[in-house]
Amino acid sequence: MAALTLVFCLPLFILIALAVKFSSHGSVLHVSERLGQNGIPFQIYKFRTMYPGADAALEQILEKNPEHREQWQSSAKLSIDPRVTPFGRFLRRSSLDELPQLYNILKGDMVWVGPRPILQQETLRYGKSCGILHSVKPGLTGLWQVSGRSKLSYPQRVQLDLDYIARRNPWLDLKILLKTCLEIFRSRGAC
Repeated sequence: MAALTLVFCLPLFILIALAVKFSSHGSVLHVSERLGQNGIPFQIYKFRTMYPGADAALEQILEKNPEHREQWQSSAKLSIDPRVTPFGRFLRRSSLDELPQLYNILKGDMVWVGPRPILQQETLRYGKSCGILHSVKPGLTGLWQVSGRSKLSYPQRVQLDLDYIARRNPWLDLKILLKTCLEIFRSRGAC
């Protein structure tokens, strides 16, 4: 299914790649290390939505703005993130920045539905539940993405991931996939 989707979406991939390239300097893809099943690291692919040097800029943003720092500590997100390019905002709202993760599904690092893959430093937020999180492959979409996403606190995200793992079944996956399509259509993706 991932291979067919990749082939079907190839013209869209090309258009997005060109738009990313011409909207700001830097690479088309953002590659970062995430933890997968059994805590094994893998490279995740996304269309780049931020200006180059965004990680270094984050430290300065959080240092200068206590409101941003509080928001980052609560959800690991900024509702208005100055590091995101104008085209990147569109990609995030539409969730099109996630399309390259179809390749991660093909490689076997991810599945269609599951908890989102986390960074190494995020394991602290899962605490003793990290073993449960790593008992399954991470997903392209999941319960957190269709339940409020960036509007939720990180503890709520953790709980939704754990709830999904406890209740997962083909019908729940189908429901999440359908809700994901609706969320994409409504452009209620990440900030």
